Amino acid sequence: MELSLYRGAEILRQGRSLPAALYNLLHSLVARQKDGCLFVPIRSMQYLAVADREEVVFVDGHTKHLIDVAWCGFQPRARASLEDPVPFEAVVYTEAGQTILPRLQAEFTSALAALAHKQPAAGAAAVLEFASRRGPRTG
Repeated sequence: MELSLYRGAEILRQGRSLPAALYNLLHSLVARQKDGCLFVPIRSMQYLAVADREEVVFVDGHTKHLIDVAWCGFQPRARASLEDPVPFEAVVYTEAGQTILPRLQAEFTSALAALAHKQPAAGAAAVLEFASRRGPRTG
């Protein structure tokens, strides 16, 4: 799918953090995509989130090509453990973006979790059997 998105002038830039579980889920779902781009419909807000390895942008369903908010500058290496939140910057480009900013993270979390339940894990799996020191298993 090809989608052309445009950014207006930056209105606001704000430091934020994503919970580790959300960040890890987001990046595992992006990694499953052949083209490295994940489309997440946020139906409760009539928004579409488009995520790649570098950022997540949010587009209103009514103004389909104009980015309202972008999450960028993720710093996963700044955390001490994998359970710590990941710092990032929220960049707002429209007045609508300022309005949705407080609600966006909770709604995106719900939409991403719903999408994760619909997508099976990609790839084949195999169970390897190792010989034990006691000899082969019988029975």
